Amino acid sequence: MSFLLRLTSSLRGRKVGTDRFGNAYFEAKTNQPIYDRPRRWAIYAGGGREPTVVPPEWHAWLHHTVAEPLPERKRFPWQQEHRPNLTGTAQAYRPAGHDYAGGTRRVTGGDYEAWTPGS
Repeated sequence: MSFLLRLTSSLRGRKVGTDRFGNAYFEAKTNQPIYDRPRRWAIYAGGGREPTVVPPEWHAWLHHTVAEPLPERKRFPWQQEHRPNLTGTAQAYRPAGHDYAGGTRRVTGGDYEAWTPGS
């Protein structure tokens, strides 16, 4: 997180809260003239710039879907814990047949013939 962002956040905004991942959320002290509502922003933990680390409860608040941040708790047994986007990491989803997951695809009906250029 840059020095300028920290300074601007402390001067022009008020801290609303922090989520369980360490991200801090701010709201401007004045309304935007066009929308007649305050601007909201997040400062990600660790100085990263990855917006997928924002949990759904805070995402709703950031986008003015709810007036106050929702409580961060599981409300239903079928709900899973929020995970950031894992694309490009070793924990990324790789279906069966993917090169990194063994590279063997399921057997087809035998009528498949690979296309080659010029044929």
